[in-house]
Amino acid sequence: MNKQKYIEKIIDLTDPAKNIIYDMSVAAAKEILSKGCTEEVSKIDGQFALVAVSGTTVRMARTIGRPIRYFIAKRADGPQLVVADRIDEIYNFLKREGLDGQFHPSYTRMIPAHYITEIALVGCPDPNPTYHRFFNPVLNCLDPEVPRIGRLYMQTLYEEIVKWLRNRATDGPIGVCFSGGIDSGSVFLLTYYAFLQLGLNLSRLKAFTLSIDGGGNDLAQARQFLDNAGLSLFLESIEVSREDIDWREAITITEDYKPLDSQAATMTLVLYRGIRQRYPEWKFLIDGEGGDENLKDYPIEENPELTIRSVLNNRMLYQDGWGVDSVKHSLTYSGGLSRGYTRTYAPSCTLGFETFSPYTLPAVIEVAEGIPFVDLTGWDHKKLYELKGNVVSSGLRSITGIDMPVFPKRRFQHGVAPLDVIENSFPELPNEYRRTFNATYE
Repeated sequence: MNKQKYIEKIIDLTDPAKNIIYDMSVAAAKEILSKGCTEEVSKIDGQFALVAVSGTTVRMARTIGRPIRYFIAKRADGPQLVVADRIDEIYNFLKREGLDGQFHPSYTRMIPAHYITEIALVGCPDPNPTYHRFFNPVLNCLDPEVPRIGRLYMQTLYEEIVKWLRNRATDGPIGVCFSGGIDSGSVFLLTYYAFLQLGLNLSRLKAFTLSIDGGGNDLAQARQFLDNAGLSLFLESIEVSREDIDWREAITITEDYKPLDSQAATMTLVLYRGIRQRYPEWKFLIDGEGGDENLKDYPIEENPELTIRSVLNNRMLYQDGWGVDSVKHSLTYSGGLSRGYTRTYAPSCTLGFETFSPYTLPAVIEVAEGIPFVDLTGWDHKKLYELKGNVVSSGLRSITGIDMPVFPKRRFQHGVAPLDVIENSFPELPNEYRRTFNATYE
């Protein structure tokens, strides 16, 4: 009988400097993870992607803001686990080692956010990993009072922004990716308020808004938003042409093919490149990514798989997808924003930015999951879509004293260019995105 082999080599290609952990070192966080205690891992304050080893067991864990992947290669002397931020990093490592004949992108695995992914034994064939959730927010635990919910939600978001300013973005300019919508608007106002409270130099702060071919509704909306707040001096438009739109490049960079995420990534790439060309040394960006997911503010009617009951009855559906035990869970791509965050993360890394999305942090999500959505909406779609604006604007007002305008929801990729540009910049058939991605490794 052949003796089953254990993992004998672990190649960790992730960059520990990308972790933002406030209450301990990365080494200490890895030591906690190595023991596999979900309760202790849940106490790690910040955003992270960690790999830890305990004997023959490998454990990996991440928050939404740090996507990572792994691949198990076969060597003559045993299996080898390769962990990296990206698929192409894994592929390039395997090429250098002469192991690329084993590779296919679908054989890589994205580690799902909010779980400890545990590989205890690898033989041939490789067993599936086990998953242990370390983030379990209590559902529907808040009183159904919008002003109190709003203040708690915005106060938690504000505290995360303050920690980031004090511990990470301590010097240099800070740009807010800004459309004037609820999410980017609240992040800008709370960042501005934090600058005032911390006595920071306001000349470090800008609000960047993308405009393609001089059109799109976002720029006018951003101007109105900041004019109303008396803060128009912070606005800086990044104006480019339709020739700068390249959805194929965005797919190569994000290594994914979901149409809406690919479209958002395409426009994010255009925005980031415009900032980089104007400011070659710029490092820190902050955005409102995750705000829609937290307050469940997506048009349910556009997704045939969803009903309002499935949205309101499933824990963190928009953040985590259907869950690791679900038939619909993708091993290659995880689910929800756990998967989709590459639309922000990958373009920022490619262009040398460090992007911070405070709405994606567990402390903020925990408050959102505690909102009694059913009590506040009575299963009514319209009330659900209105809830975010009411919660966020009331909370901001109580903290900053600023009345935030609330505009109708619009996806990022739909607000940055004239309608004809948007319609002509992306393929009509979803399979075109998938074929473009598959061609990368053909």
